[in-house]
Amino acid sequence: MYQQMIFVNLPVNDLDASKKFFTELGYSLNPQFSDDNAASVVISDTIVAMLLTRPFYATFTDKEIADATKTSEVLVCLSAESREKVDELVDRAVAAGGTDTGRTQDHGFMYGRAFDDLDGHTWEIMWMDPAAVQG
Repeated sequence: MYQQMIFVNLPVNDLDASKKFFTELGYSLNPQFSDDNAASVVISDTIVAMLLTRPFYATFTDKEIADATKTSEVLVCLSAESREKVDELVDRAVAAGGTDTGRTQDHGFMYGRAFDDLDGHTWEIMWMDPAAVQG
């Protein structure tokens, strides 16, 4: 059965620093799709973050590339299997050099926190009680 994938392409200022950051979060790099211009960060079987140097990213668009430290261009939200896993991943991101956004959402059945990576891209990590999803 076909599973649709998502490839999130993000411009980065320092590819080596970004690769180190995401591997410190526990993600792996796919060397088949990584080189001096890009790094393929495997988040899951169906989610890949493509970290692209700013000059390489510019070859994919005619638009101005946002400075994510000053403007919001996207909010990437990843699910986690528990509240504890939300905290664990955000805390690892902060320890690796990311910034805790300070935005915690706790609705009982849903819990989330967010961090900005080294380039200012916002990653929201959320858990939702499966019983609440089922209705």
